[in-house]
Amino acid sequence: MKANWEKIEKNVGVLEVEVDEERVAEALNKAFRKVVNRVNVPGFRRGKVPRPIFEARFGVESLYQDAIDILLPSAYSEAVDQTGIFPVDRPEVDVEQFGKGKPFKFKAKVTVKPEVKLGQYKGIEVAAPDLEVTEEEIAKELERLQQRHAELVVVDEGPAQQGDIAVIDFEGFLDGVPFEGGKGERHSLELGSGTFIPGFEEQVVGMNIAEEKDITVTFPENYHAENLAGKEAVFKVKLHEIKRKNLPALDDEFAKDISEFETLDEYKKDLESKLKERKAKNAEAAREAEAISKASEAAEVDIPEVMIDNEVENMLKDFESRLKMQGMNLQLYYQFSGQDEAALKAQMKADAEKRVRNNLVLEAIATAENLDVSEDELNEELENLSKMYSRSVDELRQIFSSNGYLETLKSDLKVRKAAKFVVDNSKTA
Repeated sequence: MKANWEKIEKNVGVLEVEVDEERVAEALNKAFRKVVNRVNVPGFRRGKVPRPIFEARFGVESLYQDAIDILLPSAYSEAVDQTGIFPVDRPEVDVEQFGKGKPFKFKAKVTVKPEVKLGQYKGIEVAAPDLEVTEEEIAKELERLQQRHAELVVVDEGPAQQGDIAVIDFEGFLDGVPFEGGKGERHSLELGSGTFIPGFEEQVVGMNIAEEKDITVTFPENYHAENLAGKEAVFKVKLHEIKRKNLPALDDEFAKDISEFETLDEYKKDLESKLKERKAKNAEAAREAEAISKASEAAEVDIPEVMIDNEVENMLKDFESRLKMQGMNLQLYYQFSGQDEAALKAQMKADAEKRVRNNLVLEAIATAENLDVSEDELNEELENLSKMYSRSVDELRQIFSSNGYLETLKSDLKVRKAAKFVVDNSKTA
């Protein structure tokens, strides 16, 4: 097989491929075996028609598309390996020649991974971390723990307050007409959570039990439902019940209930120690992020839009998985946030571009510094994954090898090594 790569603009080029006649003949044979089982020819059982009779009746050209479908993926993949390019998107294929007894010729317009011109990535200055734990931070953590261990108490009288759980019925109207999705019964709403449309929760604050009230709000301009975006709506609301958090007292009994310590002072000392550990860990992550960001900004790279779009899709899938773990889904999120898929993707785009850029720069640093992944390092990572997924190392290696993920895993490890290299070679400002 012959393959030639020619760059035509930035990260786009044309891959010219020629496959010999023998492989074309083999592909036609496979196509015939596939197609012959689907045709009826008088005098022959299904699947038993001799090929010469098939071709005389239907023409050899009837096999061409199936043969191309069989041959093209492997020929393209081999051509990519032969020319050493790294495609980042589906190719635009133009078949120039295909026929019995002739070579298969095609061209593929391909977008490839961009070249990176590295700037400074050694000796980068990063900010010195602040590892001191203040009394205010300890107090905030204790308050968070109080909130977590608070008891919900039904309030018999008095108005709803910020932070309360209000159990309400509601129905929304546009110009006096109820709209789809705008009705709920005995819905528990935490006031101040920002769950509902801006302005709704603030107007529930102050309502009394059994009170009915008309709440007027304006849907955001970018609301996911076009018929509601930017529109003023009236919600008829009835408050059934108020539940209020009863915070436990900060005393020795509280410390005993939530820890192994006997006194609050002992617990606060342990809490201070843990907060210091957390700060140190966060500071290390911040140091890495800053060093990588500066190395990335110093580099020159022209990123194909498709790479950013693909990363946005990955981020959206990850976000959806996290929502499901919380008992939600994207449709509910869109409803509560007032966003749609396009708005959410637009929000993710800047972060996606940064992720792609950082990854490309780290790959270039790994190449420049000859940072390879040893077999021992790969085995160590497989052992870590083995514990995480409760599968044997050999089983994971077999799975990763069969789906091509083993090379991806090596690439990820190489990028991590490059990130560590940048941090290890940075200095505190």
